[in-house]
Amino acid sequence: MLYQNILLIDDDEDDQEIFLSALENAAESVKCVTFSNAVQAFEKLQKSELDTDIIFLDLNMPLMNGQEFLTQLKKQQDLKDIPVIILSTSSNQNTIQQAKKLGAADFITKPHSFDDLVQILRRVLV
Repeated sequence: MLYQNILLIDDDEDDQEIFLSALENAAESVKCVTFSNAVQAFEKLQKSELDTDIIFLDLNMPLMNGQEFLTQLKKQQDLKDIPVIILSTSSNQNTIQQAKKLGAADFITKPHSFDDLVQILRRVLV
């Protein structure tokens, strides 16, 4: 498996729980750390306190939104190569294009079904 250490940044605790459950079904032996606050996650990354292979990032969050986080991350020499996948409720093409322009590796619109999320995570992680 390519990614062992996953970072999820999403301010919705229900979405975090669903993601973690889907992740358990999609991939064995991965570790996932979650943050509700992008500012705190960014600070931990800057201080090298997180071992992160890939980041799943929500866009709509208070304090620092996903686009701001992505912009700041890609400016950091030691962090800019971590792949970031946007996981958002948005399916707006302009939003998707903007995220990819800022350096997102992929953009996934949050699926409506749990099984679809499991399949997406399998595709991305395995």
